[in-house]
Amino acid sequence: MILTIVILLVVLLALGLLFVPIQIFIDTDTGKYYAGLKGLAKASFEPDEKELLRVRLKVLFYERCFYPLTKSSKPKQPAKKKRTKPKRRITLRKMVQLLKSFEVKRFALDMDTGDYVANAKMYPVFVLLNRYVASFHINFEDHNRLVLDIRNRPYRILKTFINH
Repeated sequence: MILTIVILLVVLLALGLLFVPIQIFIDTDTGKYYAGLKGLAKASFEPDEKELLRVRLKVLFYERCFYPLTKSSKPKQPAKKKRTKPKRRITLRKMVQLLKSFEVKRFALDMDTGDYVANAKMYPVFVLLNRYVASFHINFEDHNRLVLDIRNRPYRILKTFINH
C-alpha cells in the first residue's frame, strides 16, 4: 500500500516536471543573463573580477558559484576505450520543429551601428519590423540593447522528438 502511494507520488512529480516552464532571459542593458526551470533551478551568468565568467547555480535551497572557463587542478585519468554507440542524428526538420516549440515572450532590439548612413538605411526596415514583428529600434546615440525572453515547457520538447 505504501509502495503504491510512493510510486504514485513519483509519477505525479515526474508528470508535474513536464509542465514547469523553462526560461532563457538575456538583457544586455542590465547585465542579466540566466536560464532556468521556473521555481526549481536557475543558472545565472555573471561577470567576475577574477575570471571572465562566473556561473551562479541555484537548485531549490542549494546555491553554488563556479567558473566554467578555468582549468581544473585535478590530474587527468588515462582514457579508457569504450564501445561507441551509433550516434543518433537530429535532422534539420527536427531542429526546426524544436525551435518552433519555443515561445518568445519578449524581444526588444535597440541598435546603433556607429555609421549614420547605415543607420539611415536600416531605419525603414526597423520601422516595418517594429510594426509587425517585435520591438526594433534604430538610434543615433551610440546605444545598443537586446532584451530576449524565451520560454518553453519540457513536454513540448519531448513532443517534437516523439512526433514524426
